[in-house]
Amino acid sequence: MRYAPFALDADARRFGLTTSSMRLGPGAVSVAVRHGRRTDSDTATILLHGAAGSWTTWTPLLQAASHGETAPMDTDLTDLVIPDLPGWGDTPLPADTSELTIETMAATVADIARALGYRRWNVVAHSMGGLIALQLAAAETGATVSVGLVSATTFSVIDSVQHPMLHFGLLPGYTTLLQVMRMLRLAGASGRALVVGLARLHLLRTVVSPLFRHPGRMQSTVIAALAVELRPHGFSLASARAGSYDAVASWSRIVCPVRASAGDRDVFVSATDTDRLRNVISDFSMVTLTDAGHFGHIERPFHVLTTLRLPMRREMRKILALGPQKEEG
Repeated sequence: MRYAPFALDADARRFGLTTSSMRLGPGAVSVAVRHGRRTDSDTATILLHGAAGSWTTWTPLLQAASHGETAPMDTDLTDLVIPDLPGWGDTPLPADTSELTIETMAATVADIARALGYRRWNVVAHSMGGLIALQLAAAETGATVSVGLVSATTFSVIDSVQHPMLHFGLLPGYTTLLQVMRMLRLAGASGRALVVGLARLHLLRTVVSPLFRHPGRMQSTVIAALAVELRPHGFSLASARAGSYDAVASWSRIVCPVRASAGDRDVFVSATDTDRLRNVISDFSMVTLTDAGHFGHIERPFHVLTTLRLPMRREMRKILALGPQKEEG
């Protein structure tokens, strides 16, 4: 139960996962997907990373789920589908990003799950991946069993992108980072070289320290992953898509339970987000993770499992009790 107990691990085979490349989505890019631990269930557990992340951000949670301390709670994760979203990890951005929206990315995630033979899914998402998870739940009401959010960036981020000066006080850390990423994007290769240089000089930990409750105790693999995934173009594009997204119109269609958590020192989640989400989503609850920042699934993976996984199991019992249901569409 100590802080940040597990390192990131890029070896999918250690987790019983296979790596596949699927040509799907806008621009038909090859989406890298880790999947496995297959059972006879038709319901997947989809894990969606946030901006400046990849599938490896979930490996501390996978390690916690298989750890002896959680075994009695039956929290081992099976039927996993973990994509690298476009622009991150091993999935490139399409040459034409004009059709790359939150809606199209959510549709791509659904296509991935169905291509792997699943009819339903529980989806857990971190940070900006939460926008995609909620859109998926809104668009696929019959297939989405539940949504789990870890420090999802929602209304406050949308407001901060749309009106950065007017809403600067909401999330000053995010707004400042976004402006830096936009400048680095304009700098092109030089901007990317600056991020790499900070990592080589061991200064990146200091730069990203607001993201973590105890940056000095964070595993070195996490900082190294940020050095790779802190991509100015991808971050700026993801933020722009959030700023143009109509969250209220979409999320009001969600019918499944949404269980959220955020750190008590989370600089990317505003205190107003919870009330606004509760007003839009009929079955929404929020848990605050003590002594955690923006990466609860890395900083406090056991607590995240407790707050997010157990409601999924209850919903799965309902699905099994009802038997096969007609799919929408």
